[in-house]
Amino acid sequence: MSRPDSGPGRLAVIDAEADVRPSVEGARARRALIAHPVLLLVGIVLASVNMRAALASMSPLVTQVGAQFGLSQTANSLLTSVPVLFLGLGALVAPWLGRRLGSEVVLFGALLLLAGGILVRVLPSVGALYGGSLLIGTAIALLNVLMPGLIKRDFPDRAASMTSVYTGAMIAGATVAAAASVPLEKAFGGSWEASLAFWSLLAVVAAVAWLPQVLIARGRTGHEVRTAVVPPGKSVWRSALAWQVTLFMGLQSLWSYVLIAWMPTIFSDHGMSRSSAGVVFAFNNLIQVAGAFVVPVLAGRMRSQRPLIVLVTGMVAAGYVGLIIAPVTGAWVWAAVLGVGQGGAVGLALTLIVLRSGDAVTAARLSGMAQTVGYLLAAVGPFAAGAVYEATGSWTVPLSLVVGVCVVALGVGLMAARDQKV
Repeated sequence: MSRPDSGPGRLAVIDAEADVRPSVEGARARRALIAHPVLLLVGIVLASVNMRAALASMSPLVTQVGAQFGLSQTANSLLTSVPVLFLGLGALVAPWLGRRLGSEVVLFGALLLLAGGILVRVLPSVGALYGGSLLIGTAIALLNVLMPGLIKRDFPDRAASMTSVYTGAMIAGATVAAAASVPLEKAFGGSWEASLAFWSLLAVVAAVAWLPQVLIARGRTGHEVRTAVVPPGKSVWRSALAWQVTLFMGLQSLWSYVLIAWMPTIFSDHGMSRSSAGVVFAFNNLIQVAGAFVVPVLAGRMRSQRPLIVLVTGMVAAGYVGLIIAPVTGAWVWAAVLGVGQGGAVGLALTLIVLRSGDAVTAARLSGMAQTVGYLLAAVGPFAAGAVYEATGSWTVPLSLVVGVCVVALGVGLMAARDQKV
């Protein structure tokens, strides 16, 4: 079940063990784990670095991968759409696994699954290519859902600062993977397989770092002990405001995952070298930190977040228009404008979940709804962009359609930003 941090401006997160009361042995094991904060911090940082690296490493190489297997652009788009699809499905499954097995065990298993999925993805068959992508998506979904809740559980008095560490590590992993993919390919003699497989080592290292936490927490036997059941309240699925928040979450995720899937390809199709395209894409990932940190703080100080909705959607729309008009000559500018807009939008979307909720129970339900539906909607973006590009032979139409998505996001976002409660 989801449970948000209390207080305006903080992220709404899914706490996989929100309805679990630890036993005496479990509480003792938890104290032992917290007594090793450096060990726990290293595990969190290394796990977080892996949460986007496998996706970002594929983007600069997707054209080479598709060419080797004779895939269409539409088929190529599934390599990034499938993992995003499982981010939504994971929001439903991961909390159940966390309650049954414990977050430490599930996170450790997710890192091993991620390493295995990365290796399966580079096997010489189309089935393995997509099967590995499915495994990667499942693993990232587990990490994506369980990590924020674990941070909230183990660092209740430092949840905001630890969330910054976790978010920064996640973005750093994506940035490094995006920048290094093509150089690694060249270093391995032109082998995109070796370049992609390299990132399995990062997942293995993170799993090894996480293993001590699994062993320390093995005495925690309280997973079958539940707290009192929360009485049913108003269904968020019947609330217009909840749907507005959810749609804004989904639409801003859609425009971001289109860029994750296709930004390097857009640049290289217009004459930029693949190495340069990967570096610009990495810069776009890095600059997102600015928006992700600043916008939620501002949002928490406002009664209505409508000015911020206009700001972030306007920046993203402007960046996409720039990609249409002058993709190469203005590449660094558009990457910066898009990055700040993307980071600000995701931070604002998560903050709206808290601000539009009247109580913790509502926030928990709204968080689950927004993240599940939002990621399922986002999975359509890369696939649709690839299909439209293949049909038209140009990036103008698919990018123009995303500008239209920005307009729709502006409309629902302005309604979601009203000073009301679900």
